[in-house]
Amino acid sequence: MKRCFLLLALVAPCFAADDVILQAMRDELKRSMTLKMQNLETPYYIEYALDDGQTWSAVSTLGGLISSNQSAFRFPRVTVRIGDYKFDNTNYVGSGFHFGGRYDVERFPLENSYPVLRRYLWLETDQSYKSALEAISRKRAALKSISVIDQLPDLSPAPATQLLQEPKIAHIDFDSWIARTRSLSGEFARYPGIKGSNVLFNAVSSTHYYLTSEGTELRIPQTTSWVTIGAVAQAADGMTLRDSAIIQSQDPARLPGDPEMQRAVKTVAEHVAALALAPVGENYSGPVLFEGTAGAQVFAEILGKNLTLTRKPVTEPGNPASIPSSELEGRKGARVLPEFFDVLDDPTQTEFHGHPLFGSYLADEEGLKPAPLPIIEKGVLKNFLLTRQPVRGYSASNGRARLAGNFGANSAAISNLFVSARETMPLSEMKKQMLDLCQQRGKDYGIIVRKMDYPSSASIEEARRLLSGASQAGGGRPVSLPLLVYRLYKDGHEELVRGLRFRGFNARSLKDILHAGDDTNIFEFLDNGAPFALTAAGSSAAESCVAAPSILIDDLELFKMEDEQPKLPIVPPPVLVIAIPSS
Repeated sequence: MKRCFLLLALVAPCFAADDVILQAMRDELKRSMTLKMQNLETPYYIEYALDDGQTWSAVSTLGGLISSNQSAFRFPRVTVRIGDYKFDNTNYVGSGFHFGGRYDVERFPLENSYPVLRRYLWLETDQSYKSALEAISRKRAALKSISVIDQLPDLSPAPATQLLQEPKIAHIDFDSWIARTRSLSGEFARYPGIKGSNVLFNAVSSTHYYLTSEGTELRIPQTTSWVTIGAVAQAADGMTLRDSAIIQSQDPARLPGDPEMQRAVKTVAEHVAALALAPVGENYSGPVLFEGTAGAQVFAEILGKNLTLTRKPVTEPGNPASIPSSELEGRKGARVLPEFFDVLDDPTQTEFHGHPLFGSYLADEEGLKPAPLPIIEKGVLKNFLLTRQPVRGYSASNGRARLAGNFGANSAAISNLFVSARETMPLSEMKKQMLDLCQQRGKDYGIIVRKMDYPSSASIEEARRLLSGASQAGGGRPVSLPLLVYRLYKDGHEELVRGLRFRGFNARSLKDILHAGDDTNIFEFLDNGAPFALTAAGSSAAESCVAAPSILIDDLELFKMEDEQPKLPIVPPPVLVIAIPSS
């Protein structure tokens, strides 16, 4: 295809108040919108996004450093739309893909050379423009052979946003963090039954630039840091058991000190060691109490994941796309929780009872400033999380575009999700209520879940097995495994069990919540759009937080997994002698 954007001679101007990156983006965006291409459509919308920053990562196991890395990066993203707001090159199965030749522009220049930055932005724009031309041509051809029921616009107009903050990169004492990962990972040597373990430190600090042809200009410093503590053991029957703790903060300086980190290591190690010795659970159908963090995890996964509406793209004739839809789609105005529940998504709130909230943000990935959004009132569904891509029943965004989506659009995700109940009771009373139900139904015990595997620390292979077993689990959107499951007997004693999975646990199950606890549990995680929010998966991440009580659900089904188990090691492990720091 003929090259459409011609390179002009660039002369670096003098920059007094603005930075070079912002000025280069402004100038090239303005030029791109004024170019006229003979016999070719002119873009009606262009957006430039660029993240300029640094990353730090270190991984240690049993006191030894596995890897460490510190690097600078610049990640550009150029979006070109051809057509108009009603119909453009997005929402087609080929949207977002690069057609034809590609330039080596992924390695964006790290130095602030105005002419070089302009050149690379030009190449990115040219590449995106060519792909847009190809996509809209194929989309039009496909529509000649298929009929589309909903003729929705492809992009909703939005007001311009101006928010220019000073660029800032966080100070990270990386040598100190390398030493801490080594020291913390060495604590696992106290537990000889653990097969594998590690401690991972990650931090990303950048300045996010975002400019659109509509006039939006953002320059926002962003920092995220997290520590992942994980361990794996193997039971006598070969079953692999694992647990992990993820501690995160938008401010690295507010990550916990060594005492709290050491307690997290100890907790993970003791959980894994106990699971390896626990009996395999039996099939169960009855009341389930999600205590503490597990209650917040249920709302994050079962409710949060279903608050995003998915629009089906235009497909090629004879090749329909299988796009999973929300279990709550079409249920606006219906009761989805008991009447004593309210749910609010609020990215503008930065603290909760003195605790800094992980899900706060100033503007979403489409440059819109968010506002508090009531999701559920008195158990009735009022709103969904929306982006600028119109979906059935909704024509405008509410500032919840947080993740890179498919088919040329962004995807929505929760921010700070507050789940509140007007009728509550102490955990001790909830346990009594559950045992009373079990007695009425002739059951010897009830089930308490204290932790879900969400976000999941499973391997890619294990995650695929869980996804392929969705039909066995009742179909629909698969739910992560319950990690810490306890039988609660009539006499009050508890027994840890392993190897169970939910069947038929979905958004409709939340209507069967009987009671809410008088506690509030803060659960923070990095959402990435992947099933089970699988760690290290997805192409982008959104800081998210859920504040919710413990909950008792009337009737859920768990079944014993029948997966093939790996054999135990034949050769015994070597004697491990490590100098462990005194606690």
